[in-house]
Amino acid sequence: MDFEDVSLTALRVFRAVAEHGTFTAAATSLGYTQSAVSRQVAAIERAAGTQLLQRRREGVRLTAAGHTVLRHATVVLDEIEATARELSGLPPAAGTVRLGWIPSAGAVLLPRALTELGRTDPGLRVVSREGTTPVLVRALRALRAGSLDLVLLGSAPPFRSPDTETPPLVVETLTERSLRLAVPASHPLARGDFVDVADLRGQRWIAGPSSGEDRLMGVWPGLDERPEIAHTARDWLAKLHLVAAGLGLTTVSAALAPAAPEGVRILPVRGGPQEHRRLLLAGLARRPTQSVNRVAAALRAAALAVT
Repeated sequence: MDFEDVSLTALRVFRAVAEHGTFTAAATSLGYTQSAVSRQVAAIERAAGTQLLQRRREGVRLTAAGHTVLRHATVVLDEIEATARELSGLPPAAGTVRLGWIPSAGAVLLPRALTELGRTDPGLRVVSREGTTPVLVRALRALRAGSLDLVLLGSAPPFRSPDTETPPLVVETLTERSLRLAVPASHPLARGDFVDVADLRGQRWIAGPSSGEDRLMGVWPGLDERPEIAHTARDWLAKLHLVAAGLGLTTVSAALAPAAPEGVRILPVRGGPQEHRRLLLAGLARRPTQSVNRVAAALRAAALAVT
């Protein structure tokens, strides 16, 4: 089969595999069986005359030829979508920017940025999807696949690069702030303007579910004891409401302080190594559209405003 005869279905399947990183996840997103996905990928590789994906235990990685196919497939599929919209009488989607973001960014920064964009660029449409940082790190593939235009994600020390694939992405630091502690307003630790790290021994903690490097997210890093996890919650707002109920302590980004519910004090911790968290903005290295530039500028301005 000549590559010019490759079907649109095969291109869509290939892009989904490149975005999700596994055949299984791509099949789920498309509503296909895994065997159907495998057949489509095999067909497009036969047409290309070379391997497009490196199969690994942890997932797939694009080869150099795979990156070439993905780049052109994204253009083709976007043009087909634009044609379908025009034939249906729908407005063009050129002013749409697709953004991925971590939950803490959605509390203050993202609403501020989108509100300002609504005032300055009312014709610009931002479509966003939330994910935890580990999920968004995997979703950086979606930038290359054309499913996302920008990604907001968090980074903790030692601040390794969130992405090691090629071609490289453009990653910039929007903010770097000290990690803070959320304390019930009725707790003895809430009486001062800061908490001494020595006073964190023996406390009850509200942490996120175990997941790789975030297995103790919500517990102050580096404690010299096995922490008592009183409650586990994935959602940061649920954690803060549990704190407000006096059920434990949790760590939060300083950016969440304005969104803390009544009954919670957000305090710095002193007496140990400083803990910092970065908010990163990732995008494609290729020249972005004006719409993407405007959204990126609004995110930078909002990040400065909430510092």
